[in-house]
Amino acid sequence: MWKDSETELDFLDFDYLIQILNDTVNDKKLLPSSIGLYGDWGSGKSSLMYMSKKKLENQKDGTICLLFNGWLYEGYDDAKAAMLGAILDGIKSKAKLSGKAKIALKSLYDSVDKFKLIRNGLKFGMDMVLTGGIGSITDIAIRGVAEKVAKETTDFEYDDIVSDIKDSLDYKELREDIREFRDNFAKLLEDAKIEKLVIFVDELDRCSPATILDTLEAMRLFLFTGNVSFVIGADERHIAYAIKTKFNDIEGINMDIGKEYQEKLIQYPIRIPSLSDSETEFYILCLLAQEHLNETEFDKFIFEISKIKKKDFLKFELSHSTVKEIDDTIADKLKDDILAAKQLSPILSKGLTGNPRQCKRFLNSVDMRKKMAQYRGVTLNTKVLAKIMEAEYFRAPLFRKMASLLNENKLADELQCFENKTYDALKELALWKDDLWVRTWMLTEPILSNESLEEYFYFMRTSLDNKSITKIQKMSEQAQRIYDGLIKHSELVLKTALQQIEELSDFDRIQILDGLYNDMIQDESLNNTRTKFFLTWGSKTKELQLSTIEYLDGISGSKITKPLIPLLQGFYMECEDKSKITTLIEKWKKDAPEIADKLDEILKEN
Repeated sequence: MWKDSETELDFLDFDYLIQILNDTVNDKKLLPSSIGLYGDWGSGKSSLMYMSKKKLENQKDGTICLLFNGWLYEGYDDAKAAMLGAILDGIKSKAKLSGKAKIALKSLYDSVDKFKLIRNGLKFGMDMVLTGGIGSITDIAIRGVAEKVAKETTDFEYDDIVSDIKDSLDYKELREDIREFRDNFAKLLEDAKIEKLVIFVDELDRCSPATILDTLEAMRLFLFTGNVSFVIGADERHIAYAIKTKFNDIEGINMDIGKEYQEKLIQYPIRIPSLSDSETEFYILCLLAQEHLNETEFDKFIFEISKIKKKDFLKFELSHSTVKEIDDTIADKLKDDILAAKQLSPILSKGLTGNPRQCKRFLNSVDMRKKMAQYRGVTLNTKVLAKIMEAEYFRAPLFRKMASLLNENKLADELQCFENKTYDALKELALWKDDLWVRTWMLTEPILSNESLEEYFYFMRTSLDNKSITKIQKMSEQAQRIYDGLIKHSELVLKTALQQIEELSDFDRIQILDGLYNDMIQDESLNNTRTKFFLTWGSKTKELQLSTIEYLDGISGSKITKPLIPLLQGFYMECEDKSKITTLIEKWKKDAPEIADKLDEILKEN
């Protein structure tokens, strides 16, 4: 199995991103600077920062690198002061401090303590006081802020709020403290002979909006001082959301405040692209090679394959003959891994949107199930297991149907219809015959109808319990946030989620649908609200529609009540292929003749 965390090994061809990041940090004309390292959850931001940090530290030119994990300070009352203190602690531990530097450091610690006290003593406007903050960036009027605060609390009168904010903004001693802090910090860098201070801020997009804003505001204290660079690793959408949650409803703002704020604070954005099919293939092979080669062989493989790729990276193609040019023994050991990488990469690249962490988690699940089988004296073929798991991940209803057909000794015949392309002969799996993903998947090696599948489904049986909660632990963080809101049946979250659905991978969409289905069937009778959320989400793409119909096919027509008819009608109108839902409705009419006329009304809307 592979550790689900950052690494200093570059399996992702990040060398060009590392180079541009470090070039920006090393350009003295650009200092002080702030660099945004933007990417989706699991795209490799943390790994890229670790690789960049390692190279910068090897320069031996007076560069000091510090790593600040915002998530570790999530529970702190004052994340801003926590970050300031962490930066000072890092300098204290890494730099050789002269007597003057120690005096400057002591003054800085005292300033941080004072900031904490002042923050606790002020009711409003502290972020604007400390750094010029949001107010100086967006020119928010004091009265606009006061109106916002007055709406949120009954403890203060409007005029008192205006007066309090003005007093805070005119707090001369505090402004002088801020100037003194910056002066002392500049002296500390000079006296400690720190040529460049690079502060990597990681995991910020996992934090609450308040912690995100506190951290960003703390950065501003340093952005006008000395040779300092901040490298922020985050999903820029989450940063924008944090800003909007606090300031977007203030009157007088006619702009995208999240975008404006980030553009003011993050000077040099670097965006991490999703992995292509070929990059996903290479990444998977590197992970597999790490498991199956010894350390010397693996180092040689990575070094030599990287040289080959650099000759013409656009035309580079991974093959057994390519690896054989490096070493016959290595090529022999990786023969099956190369085939497995080729099999998995097209589906994982599309279904997981080229997300390295999701790919790693998929392989970890494969490895874990193989080991569980070994403890029972069973050997599972990696390629067969991985192929079945692709259905589990990306077509959960199909996976469950296959398990059911296996128990009824009907699966092999249905699989052969797909494999022989005799689609009209399909019976139990006819719903899936027009799904291009399924047709392609059925024809990829290994051919499943030739395999005995009982043992594979046995070790995957936890996914077959319809009463289990969704596999939320495998989702991306964005999908988890959407699911958490949808499961609370928030109309606002539903509206926002539908706007973001294109940003999610196929896997995330299916897992959310799976969770909503399990939520819907919790009650003996189908609840209108829960059914609405399930059908609304399930109507938005052709793939989701097919999965939704398969879920509905498992529900008896006797459970369909009159109040559900409008919801089903809405879903029917959205379906691209109405023949499948029509077949299902006809079946329901036989199950529940007392509402057959109402079900007929759905079909008349065609």
